[in-house]
Amino acid sequence: MQKVSVIITTFNESEHIQGVLESVQWADEVIVVDSFSTDETVELAKKFPVKILQRKYVSPADQKNWAIPQATHDWILILDADERVTPELKKEIIALLQKTMQKDAYWIPRQSFFMGKKVRYSGWQGDAVIRLIHQKCRYDNVQVHEEIMTHGINVGRLKNKLEHYTYKDLDHFLAKMQRYSDWSAQDHFEKTPRVTFFHLYFKPFFRFIKHYFIQLGFLDGKVGFIISAIMAWGVFLRYVKIQEMRSK
Repeated sequence: MQKVSVIITTFNESEHIQGVLESVQWADEVIVVDSFSTDETVELAKKFPVKILQRKYVSPADQKNWAIPQATHDWILILDADERVTPELKKEIIALLQKTMQKDAYWIPRQSFFMGKKVRYSGWQGDAVIRLIHQKCRYDNVQVHEEIMTHGINVGRLKNKLEHYTYKDLDHFLAKMQRYSDWSAQDHFEKTPRVTFFHLYFKPFFRFIKHYFIQLGFLDGKVGFIISAIMAWGVFLRYVKIQEMRSK
């Protein structure tokens, strides 16, 4: 059986760190890469048999690309602190590691939860991330929705899902969208030489329509409406911030 390392990146994740670590105690190595948390994240992590490394945070991709070579084993499972490996996913990964690996990396679907409710639609129903990787893989250096570069590698897909407790409450969601809009503005700055009426009004409107109607957010009830509205707000903020960046 091939061995696997787990890498978890953290910053002030005292609410989540115990849950994610409990879900990966079956792994051969667990590494927590912390960005100098000011809460109890590191103290709580020390209660588990894990390796703790600390490094200044630059971006999600940069942090993970630095962390990958720190792993001892060729196969790596990369997690965020708000994710959990389910027993079914654990069995699937272990069974996969007992064979000759046919792929270089694997997509893993995610089931998200928000405001205490399982989100079945709202554009989140097809959510999947490449998280089980060979050590040769690296992330594309973008600020938002960083993903493994797939050019030249063979990618498979697992059946069982990660659980993703992405936003603990509405304030957390809004704060995260504010932060994402900063990063997204940086990613789109060169692609948007001029911010127009189309960017500020139509693109946010279309984003709401996409999440709430096309991707069936209305079937998630009130939570679906909130997700759709905040996702549209995030697009609006992106272009406001690009406009502000250009004015400077």
